[in-house]
Amino acid sequence: MARIERALVTGASSGIGAAFARALAQRGVHPVLVARREDRLKGLADALVRDHGVDAEVLVADLADAADLERVAERLRREERAVDLLVNNAGFGAYGPVHRADPDLLARMVAVNITAVVQLTRAFLPGLLARPRGGVINVGSTAGERPGPHAADYGASKAFVNRWTEALHEELRGSGVRVLLLAPGFTATEFQQVAGVAADAAPAALAADADEVVTAGLAAFAAGRAVCVPGAADRVLLQAARILPRAAVRRISGMIHARGDAG
Repeated sequence: MARIERALVTGASSGIGAAFARALAQRGVHPVLVARREDRLKGLADALVRDHGVDAEVLVADLADAADLERVAERLRREERAVDLLVNNAGFGAYGPVHRADPDLLARMVAVNITAVVQLTRAFLPGLLARPRGGVINVGSTAGERPGPHAADYGASKAFVNRWTEALHEELRGSGVRVLLLAPGFTATEFQQVAGVAADAAPAALAADADEVVTAGLAAFAAGRAVCVPGAADRVLLQAARILPRAAVRRISGMIHARGDAG
């Protein structure tokens, strides 16, 4: 990618994060791969070096751990082999009613889905603005655009990411640093298994492909856009949610999410 030499991708061990790493490497960008699963990161790094000749760096970290989060932040501040693009992709969800939620799991979700996004971006921006080039891609979700009964905490965490990223895009307008909110809908990854979503929660035909989501996101970033909702069906559903009465949106969303609750 033009003027992007090195990108740090969180949650790079699978799904959309791994797809970002592959797509960036194909474009000659050297990836810094961040996730908890060292074996997967090393396997991906080896494949990227072999297939694309890039310098793939592995940084094993649990973003819910304050010390690990600071190590990743420090890597973003480094001037040597400086990072030009931060992809805040790491995140996870949990399905089920609020009263049944595991408080420790919810605390981890807030730490990864919200705190890590804010702290890594804030650590990254001063050096980036001094250059200035590159930018930030935050992976939000269409789930953050409507109430999500039976997935209330996840939806709320993504609502924060969505609104915060759009605000940051406007703050940095004209600075030379780009900020994109990539807000996919249902995507075929390990997310559903980790979140405890029933296998038949959504029709397979509606599930987006991670590589297609990333391709759309990178094109939107290159174009300087603020928001990218990659799926046509998701864009239609979001427009419908804006037109329908809020009570109807809550009711329909609750019915859909209740169907996905595997617990």
